[in-house]
Amino acid sequence: MAETQGILAWTLVSECPIPGDVQDLLVPGEVAVAAYKTLRDSAIFTSKRLIVRDSQGLSGKKVEIYSLPYSSINMWSTENAGKFLDFNSEVELWTRAGHIKINLAKNVDIRKFDRLIAEALLK
Repeated sequence: MAETQGILAWTLVSECPIPGDVQDLLVPGEVAVAAYKTLRDSAIFTSKRLIVRDSQGLSGKKVEIYSLPYSSINMWSTENAGKFLDFNSEVELWTRAGHIKINLAKNVDIRKFDRLIAEALLK
């Protein structure tokens, strides 16, 4: 298993429309449910997994795709932003691959995000 500690940390800045080209990544029966804009690309919740597209390099033409099946998530936690000098909410996922941290900008609804995870994992 690859070591992911410290590698997987993303910041989601706002909810966005589901990108049209995500359909090429989906398997039969999988449906895109919600999408969030990252600093350079997007994170997409589907009915089966979380997909994070990460543009790399100066041109952004090199794209790395992370695919996290919900079945690999063992536990999660959410922490809302505070009032003073605490601008981001935080989501932590403990998975078979390691620990993943997701920062949510102040305008992202942490409780809606929490419900997306719960609905995906607890069906």
